[in-house]
Amino acid sequence: MRVLLFGIAKDIAGAPAITPSGVADVAALKEWLYAQYPRLRDLRSLMIAVNKVYANDEQPLLPGDEIAVIPPVSGG
Repeated sequence: MRVLLFGIAKDIAGAPAITPSGVADVAALKEWLYAQYPRLRDLRSLMIAVNKVYANDEQPLLPGDEIAVIPPVSGG
């Protein structure tokens, strides 16, 4: 499973993509991310998209899914 990171999440992880292990759903992925990169907890929100659709914590993750971690963004 490959997870794409964007914005500050990419900066915190130090890579544009990561490969987590042992995660079956979005909630488990978030906990894995927070354990590996504690600074992610400081963000006011962290959205996960699965196959280009925002996912809730119960969304199962399958090996072929396209997963993206999207931190808060602002624009002007």
